[in-house]
This record gives sequence, structure tokens and C-alpha cells, in this order.
Amino acid sequence: MALGERDPHTGHMTTGHEWNGITELNTPVPRPVYFFLAATFTFAVIYWVLMPAWPLWSTYTKGLLGASDRNALTESLQQAAAAREVWTKRIESEDYATVQADPGLMQSVRDSGRTLFTDNCAVCHGGKATGGPGYPNLTGASWLWGGSPEMVAETLRVGINSGHPEARTSQMLAFGRDQMLSRADVENVTTYVQSLSKPAMSKNADTKSPAAGTKAFETNCISCHGENGKGNPELGAPDLTDHFWIYGGDRQSIYTSIFNGRQGFMPSWEDRLSPLERKILTLYVLDLGPGPK
Repeated sequence: MALGERDPHTGHMTTGHEWNGITELNTPVPRPVYFFLAATFTFAVIYWVLMPAWPLWSTYTKGLLGASDRNALTESLQQAAAAREVWTKRIESEDYATVQADPGLMQSVRDSGRTLFTDNCAVCHGGKATGGPGYPNLTGASWLWGGSPEMVAETLRVGINSGHPEARTSQMLAFGRDQMLSRADVENVTTYVQSLSKPAMSKNADTKSPAAGTKAFETNCISCHGENGKGNPELGAPDLTDHFWIYGGDRQSIYTSIFNGRQGFMPSWEDRLSPLERKILTLYVLDLGPGPK
């Protein structure tokens, strides 16, 4: 087909190329394409002139508008800090009860405290603060050292067996391993301890009755856990009558605790978190427990 021949079906000129009887049309580029190309080029030129665009040897073209993402980010952070300062100053200056009674402040506590907890506490206590083997459940109502805001804040500050000069110190003796109790006595005390929180479970135990461990409990355990097993916050001794167990409330876990002893650990956060952050974290943790939100 000769160059310049017009295709009878489309009306476009052909290129003169033919493959197996199929001719190639010389279809012109649609005019809108030229328009968009021109618009894109115009926009690029305007953007290069107005905005930072081209890198130079040690700097870059600043543009006529002098726009800067770094300055915008800095300004945004300053605005956020100013807005945050409004409620952080109130939390710093007001007592725990006042903050807890203010829904607006508590919402700020929840928003900020969630991040603090996730970054610092969730690795041990879990993302939902329900704890796990060796780590207390913070959503319940059982606190080793007391559940008042002041006591929780102090535990955060000094830690437990942490090496801090004022650290809370607590240790469960290894009554079986160190031969302070015979194996039979350990079994009997295990049954007695089970009966304090779950009387029905003790009926299925191998020992005759919970009463068999009463004497051994009174001789070795009440100095920390109290006569009724209610615990002692001054010593960090847990309440054995509730349903909150750090190391497990099944028979084997209780037996292991009595036989081998336990010693928990919590780091001191005094040098890691500011007083404000510890106060927010205290309020956040207490807000996870039972009670109105």
C-alpha cells in the first residue's frame, strides 16, 4: 500500500506498512493528550518556581513561597505541645481524686496512658493488662502493695526487688526445697490454701481435708498472709482468699509456689518516666479495673 493512501473505513491515512493484508493506520494523537501534556508542563514550571524543588550543591532552591515541611512539622508539634500543656498542668497540680472525677481529664489520661502502657508495661502485663504467669492482672481488684493511687504510684516509682534504694522487697520462701516443711505438709498446706478461695476444688484433692494443713499454715504462713489468708499490703503478701493468682491457682501451681518459693520483680520507673508520666500511668492502670469509667 502506498504511503499517503487513505483508509476507506476510518478515513485516516495509512503508514504504508502492511502485514498479511493488514494495513497500519497513521492515527493522529488525540488533541486532549496535547492539552494535558501542556498543562502538566505548565504546572511543573510553576511548582519549580514557587516551591522548593531542585537540589543544589549544599542546599536547594527555596521557591518564591518559601514553603518548608520541616517548619510546618515544627509548628504542628508546638501547637500539639501547647494543647497538651493545658491538661497536663492540671493533672500535675490536681490530686488523684479530682482528676478521676473529671471526664475530660480522664479521657486524656486514657489516650496518653494507653501509649505509655503499651511502650513500657505491656511486655510483662500483656496488651490488655490481664497479666500472665508471674505477672499480675491489673484489671482486677487485688493489689499486692495496695490499690490506692498513692500506693500504685509508689510501686511504679521504686519497683519491686528492683535494686532501687527504696524498692519494695518481697519473697516467698521455698518451704519444701529448703526443708522447712515436709512433702506431706506441703501437700496439706496446698489443699488448705485451695480451700480459702475455691472450697469445691479441695474436695477433689488427694489429701483427706483442708484441716490437715491448718496447723502448718498457722505456723509458717500467717506472719505474711494473715490469720485468714487475706494478705498484707505492707509486705506485698497476696490475698489467698480471692480468685486472683499471679502464678496460677490450680493445685500444681500452688504446690510449686509453696515448695520452691517465689520472688517477683518489677523495675523502678523513677529514672525512666517523668513524675507526670508515672501519674498518668497510675491513673490509666486504675481506670482499667472494676468500677465506673
